[in-house]
Amino acid sequence: MAITEEIVETTSDGEPMAVIVKQPADAPQDGGDWPTVAIFHDAPAIRSALHIYATALANEGYKVVIPDLYHRHGRMEGFDPAAMKENPELGNRMVELLYSLTDDGIQNDLDAGLEAAGVPADAPIAVLGFCLGSRAVYRSMMRMPERVVAGAASHPSFMADDEPDSPHLTAAELTVPFYMGIGTADEVQSIAMHQPFFDAVEPLDHVELVIFDGVDHGYTWPDSSSYSQIAAETSWAKTTKLFRESFAAR
Repeated sequence: MAITEEIVETTSDGEPMAVIVKQPADAPQDGGDWPTVAIFHDAPAIRSALHIYATALANEGYKVVIPDLYHRHGRMEGFDPAAMKENPELGNRMVELLYSLTDDGIQNDLDAGLEAAGVPADAPIAVLGFCLGSRAVYRSMMRMPERVVAGAASHPSFMADDEPDSPHLTAAELTVPFYMGIGTADEVQSIAMHQPFFDAVEPLDHVELVIFDGVDHGYTWPDSSSYSQIAAETSWAKTTKLFRESFAAR
């Protein structure tokens, strides 16, 4: 399937923001629009591995929208593992950008990105996140349960903390279908750190948690030293199945 890609320029919170949009080149047979999946990137942000993943998702028949969440500090700063290995200072820059993000800012970026990509305000969407993006997925599902048909997250971060708005405190109220995958060897954000969230959603039939034995953080990305083919392929299959069924049900 031929895929088109464009970078749409917009603003969010008064700052310029680039938005990547990938989708099949041909219109759907029914003459409508391709269903939309918004991706919240992880700490390394927009780099080759994310582009490859988004293209594969577009090949499944989706309009994929990726806001540049670091736009308040520059344009499309991404961090490839090879570059960070050669220049350790890039890792420090990545952490600086990561901790500059806020829940409200990311949600504003989502809204601005969807609008810039031409997605109607009433169109259903699915949301997908990695690492810090998992928290953004959760915020989106809770903020727009009538619009978000499903959410998925791999190697999640920041799902439980000591703040009064920690996701785990409201997780039992989640009504949107949700898939999460995490590894027992995750050294960045361990299962123990997320256990309050996992405990809260455990009774929910529409939430699926898959734990991969011996798998570390960042298992999705083939260019990462922690890549796990089994975990990556399993999460991909469960995510695409969930999205396909959830859009069909809508």
